[in-house]
Amino acid sequence: MAVLERFIRYAKMHTQSDRETGLTPSTPGQLEFAYLLCEEMKEIGMQDASVDDNGYVMGFLPSNAGKEVVAIGFIAHLDTSPEMSGRNVKPRVIENYRGEEIALNKEKGYVLSPTIFPELTRHVGDSLVVTDGNTLLGADDKAGIAEILEAMDHLTRHPEIKHGRIAVCFTPDEEIGEGPDHFDVKRFGATFAYTIDGGELGELEYENFNAALVKLTFAGRNFHPGYAKNKMVNSLRVAHEFLESLPKKDAPEQTAGYEGFFHPFSIKGGVEETVMELFIRDFDKESFEWRKGLVEHIVRELSRKRGLPIQIEMRDQYYNMKEKLEPLRYITDIVKQAMIEVGVKPLIVPIRGGTNGSRLSFMGLPTPNIGNGCHNPHGRYEYLPVSSLEKVVSLIVRICELCVPLK
Repeated sequence: MAVLERFIRYAKMHTQSDRETGLTPSTPGQLEFAYLLCEEMKEIGMQDASVDDNGYVMGFLPSNAGKEVVAIGFIAHLDTSPEMSGRNVKPRVIENYRGEEIALNKEKGYVLSPTIFPELTRHVGDSLVVTDGNTLLGADDKAGIAEILEAMDHLTRHPEIKHGRIAVCFTPDEEIGEGPDHFDVKRFGATFAYTIDGGELGELEYENFNAALVKLTFAGRNFHPGYAKNKMVNSLRVAHEFLESLPKKDAPEQTAGYEGFFHPFSIKGGVEETVMELFIRDFDKESFEWRKGLVEHIVRELSRKRGLPIQIEMRDQYYNMKEKLEPLRYITDIVKQAMIEVGVKPLIVPIRGGTNGSRLSFMGLPTPNIGNGCHNPHGRYEYLPVSSLEKVVSLIVRICELCVPLK
């Protein structure tokens, strides 16, 4: 089965995660997808393929190297982002793209334009998989899943390609930060691994944000608005005052590279109570702690000023995996060499987000990320160059070959 056919079939499955259910996996579509992938692992010839009670799919290729070789792993995630609908995804292929605007949905006026997305011009002559404008595409991370399984299929059909033991795992709920929650590192049994996840072809990432999630509950005091003078405290206004107290330049829309930010992503409420959720992100651990401290300081001062409580719940989500990966440069050096050998220019970039690999690295499984070739994830303008999809398959195979000398 060609990797493009795999991807399109996977993309049509509804696997959007949901942080509100409290379940693992958080949605039933992920479990359905997990069982399908397990069966495909068995059809390929992978050993001990199974789905556990939490929806984690694992399967293995035994070593055919004829000597002691390091065990490696590849990981991708089953779910798509809750930020955009993943139901009734209708992927379509634009053959031989010529650099023009692509009408995703004429009725609603959704256009994939090189004026807004100039990187499109780098794919003139390629075929692109796009959405119909109503949903995301789901290449984050169904492209990664398709690439890994296609590479495993290639290795089983070509036993002349020598490799060590290869472990594969597809996790649920990565998009809501819970991908490694029930990951069985011991059963996986790899010395190190690679996530194949969102990012353009050539991206190699071994740095990511330190991350915290903050939930703020602002209390108010409600009165009839006609008689509220000097009595009412509108919790919506208190929440607004909190936002205005954060540094204006430290917002996602004004930062790039190694710059951190505060990101309020949800606010619900009325006069009596307002609940806000906020992401804190920073690459530098010291700056990360400063940001958390600033939020706590603003909350204390605002509560004192208004004379009403503000509840704060703050928890760390993950940390910068650079701390664990920098002493193990050979893991990323293998990828750089493999990229060059298959004709891909390495792009060493920080992940302005999280990855399963960050938490797994702190769980004893060093795991940098390799871009799966997708662009504009989490939205209707997501697209996937077919040549990138195919090239990542070749990259995975070559990585497996290059690891043979390692013990």
